[in-house]
Amino acid sequence: MASHGSTPPHEPAHAPVPPGGAALSRRGLLTSGAFLGAAALGLTAGGAVRAPAAYAAGASAGAAVAYPPTHWIPASTSNYTVASRPTEYPVDFVVIHVTQETFPDARDIFQNPAKKVSAHYMVASADGYIGQFVREKDVAWHAGNWDYNTRSIGIEHEGWVDRPEYFTDALYTASARLTAAVCDRYGIPKTRARIIGHSEVPNATHTDPGKYWDWDRYIALVKNA
Repeated sequence: MASHGSTPPHEPAHAPVPPGGAALSRRGLLTSGAFLGAAALGLTAGGAVRAPAAYAAGASAGAAVAYPPTHWIPASTSNYTVASRPTEYPVDFVVIHVTQETFPDARDIFQNPAKKVSAHYMVASADGYIGQFVREKDVAWHAGNWDYNTRSIGIEHEGWVDRPEYFTDALYTASARLTAAVCDRYGIPKTRARIIGHSEVPNATHTDPGKYWDWDRYIALVKNA
C-alpha cells in the first residue's frame, strides 16, 4: 500500500465481497427499520439460519464511525489507502455494490491482507445491519478504478445479483439512510448521476448491483431519508 503523498498503487479489480458486522443493538435495530425477529436471524447462502454474532468478528462497538448505527470492523491495512479526504480528494460519488458472498465471508475477505479489496460499508440482507470497514477519509479499493476510488464512498450489500430475495426492505431502508447521510456530509446530489452502480464505473468488469436492484425505489428512499 502506498503511503500518503506517494504514487497510488495499482488498485486491483474488485473481488466479490459481502458485508461484515457485529451483533445489532436495540437502537441499531430501530434506526435501521428492522424488526426484532429479523434482527435475531440471518440467512446463509443455503437459506439456513445463522446468529447475528456471525457479523461480529473483529468489531469494536466503541470505535468512532462516521454513521452512528454502525460498528467499526477494520479492514486489513493492506486493503485500502490512508488519505485525508475530502481535503486530499473530493468525495462526489456513492458506488453501490452487491457482494456475491455472505456477510461473514465478505468481512473475512476485507480482513485478509492478500485480497487487496475493501469497501467503506457493508449492509446485511436480513436485518439491515451496517458495518464500517474503512474510514471515509481513506480510499477503499472497491471500484476497480483509482480515480473513482479516490472520489467515492463504496457501499456493499449482502447478496447475489441474480437472487433478488436478498434485496430486502431492511437492506434498502438501511442503505438508503446511509447513502443519504453520506450525500449530506459531502454535498453530493441525491441523483442517479452521483449514486451509481459498480457496473457504471468506467472500465468496470463487474455487473453489480444487477438488474434486480430497484434504482427508482432506492433513489426515492435516499431522497426521503
